Amino acid sequence: MKIIEITAREILDSRGNPTVAASCILRDGSFAEVGVPSGASTGEKEAVELRDKDSRRFQGLGVLSAVNSVNEKIAPAITGLDAKNQTLIDRTLCELDGSDNKENLGANAILAVSLAVAKAQAISDELELFEYLKVKYNKIHGGKYKLPTPMFNVLNGGKHAENNIDIQETMIVPVGPKTFFKKLQAGSEIYHTLKNNLLSEGYFVGLGDEGGFAPDFKNNEEVFKAVSKAIADAGYKESSIRISLDVAADSLYNKKTKTYQLLGESKDLDSRRMIILLQKWNKKYNFLSIEDGLFENDSKWPELTATIKPTFSVGDDLLVTNSQKIGLAAKNNLANGVIIKPNQVGTLTETLKAIKVAQSNRFKIIISHRSGETTDSFIADLAVAVGADYIKAGAPARSERLSKYNRLAKIEEVLNK
Repeated sequence: MKIIEITAREILDSRGNPTVAASCILRDGSFAEVGVPSGASTGEKEAVELRDKDSRRFQGLGVLSAVNSVNEKIAPAITGLDAKNQTLIDRTLCELDGSDNKENLGANAILAVSLAVAKAQAISDELELFEYLKVKYNKIHGGKYKLPTPMFNVLNGGKHAENNIDIQETMIVPVGPKTFFKKLQAGSEIYHTLKNNLLSEGYFVGLGDEGGFAPDFKNNEEVFKAVSKAIADAGYKESSIRISLDVAADSLYNKKTKTYQLLGESKDLDSRRMIILLQKWNKKYNFLSIEDGLFENDSKWPELTATIKPTFSVGDDLLVTNSQKIGLAAKNNLANGVIIKPNQVGTLTETLKAIKVAQSNRFKIIISHRSGETTDSFIADLAVAVGADYIKAGAPARSERLSKYNRLAKIEEVLNK
């Protein structure tokens, strides 16, 4: 089915900043639009998000340049191509940009088009998006599907909140409940229990970027204590609801002093002492996973990964959804889990390749949102299509987060039928 029209426009994300939405129309009239997210905590090697840097609009964060990339350059290049040939579409987009990191057209422009084309073709084929994406992933239609376990961000810190918590995300992971909806129910109940507990103890309960609460605590360990208490008070066992961390250590690392500056601990730590601190916390709270426990270029990643087992060590800024980096990480035992964010790499084809390399190396797969989100739920279908182990979409609150979780609940209903 040939593409007859590609257009883009500027929309606002969940932080009130501009981002790109692209739409695709096929010859049979099938129409789809996709809005892409934007991250606050970003790795040095991510694909480049094109911003206008015009201080007269949106404090320099406008994306009209990326919108123009779509309307003036991308649209003429792919109009008339077969939308079913996603590899060709994405290769054309990459060649048109001509850079290694999508800096010319912008990863936000390229990704919006790449996903919109796939979504439009799924509609044309009268398939659920997750069904269509599964075909693109492993050339098989139907068969068994696995829903991911949600990782709910219930306490925000770091770059995601204006508080003194160093740890960017403290998450609850309902590994015990058997259905996705039961997992969603557990997340909601614990989230509200946590809110009530914080209020009763006199804490501020405003929200961070991803919908988690963002009070000030005496130190980082008080965060883990608060979450553990909420799990128990909501009537759940520790074995049923695990805790995971996103340390986002890149945002804590001082390149000049080569130390991690933890305000909540009033400490500057070298790599070895940072690992010791994470080991100490992990021994006490038995985390399911620790994401970005070290700076992306820290040479001590193998030591961290080896010493926190069976807790899995997850790379985000370290791996940036890049298949080559994931392969090298597996070879050198840098990590055993990976965050998958399509906007880190820029096209659907490259995202699927990264997942394949990760799964072939037995990495845990975590499909992830960004802190600046839209209500688009594409990543929910992607998670089901590739059989991801987990999905991070933020707290069980706020529409841009719930759109992913509610979509997964809907997919569960569809599959049960």
